[in-house]
Amino acid sequence: MNSRSNTFNQQLQSAWASQGSMLCVGFDPDPKRLPASFQGKPEGIFEFCREIADATADLVCAFKPQFAYFASQRAEAQLEKLIRHLKDKHPHIPVILDSKRGDIGSTADHYALEAFERYGADAVTVNPYMGFDTIEPYLKYAGKGVIVLCRTSNPGGSDLQFLNISSGEPLYLHVAKLAAQKWNSSGQISLVVGATFPEEIAKVRAIVGDMPLLIPGIGAQGGDIDATIKAGRIPNAPGTGMIINSSRAILYASAGSDFAQAARDVAQSTRDALRAAAAK
Repeated sequence: MNSRSNTFNQQLQSAWASQGSMLCVGFDPDPKRLPASFQGKPEGIFEFCREIADATADLVCAFKPQFAYFASQRAEAQLEKLIRHLKDKHPHIPVILDSKRGDIGSTADHYALEAFERYGADAVTVNPYMGFDTIEPYLKYAGKGVIVLCRTSNPGGSDLQFLNISSGEPLYLHVAKLAAQKWNSSGQISLVVGATFPEEIAKVRAIVGDMPLLIPGIGAQGGDIDATIKAGRIPNAPGTGMIINSSRAILYASAGSDFAQAARDVAQSTRDALRAAAAK
């Protein structure tokens, strides 16, 4: 059965099981860092990302294109082409459009249409700062994933996310509770929690149960794999529950003609390290 007919969470469960991996490869294509053979080519961004995808597809549970890297280069058509390629060649791997949208009303309706109809993503990242109004339009798309920023991996995230609210709990935990208990009418909401804050991952996991967590911050950002797995694991369900993203460490493992093999080597070593940590 084609996994595309299932919900985002079902796609994830299937990918975790069939791939034996919690690794997500993120596509952050910076033209200045592409191998020389792709620089200046009309579809160089697409071709580079396609090669990385095909080299790593058997090692991952998800792919995550970062919208800004394509839009800044007027490469939205290449993003559309990349996602079509991923669905055609690797239909068992869900695709997350990382755009972190955060608006309300008819504007959010159009952002949802963009993510799910124009690009055909299986899930999208959203910013909840304006409340449920920013989440609701995406929930209208049956089966599509909505991944809410909760505790992000950047140092500046603490400026707001760690502030205590009137109940005495930090804002990021309040977001986790809202997402898990009040907003999740579709059953397809997930949360972003950064690997750079494993103690906070554990606190979020305690609140949200088996809700999937998208965890950036390993690789170039230095998040610790063992600490991340220990904090985010679902009891009695090793190898599930987390979509652990690495982008730059994999994409730019080499700038030479061996870039795809080098990316595969880093992806495989990362997947293996995740497996080993989950088995402890």
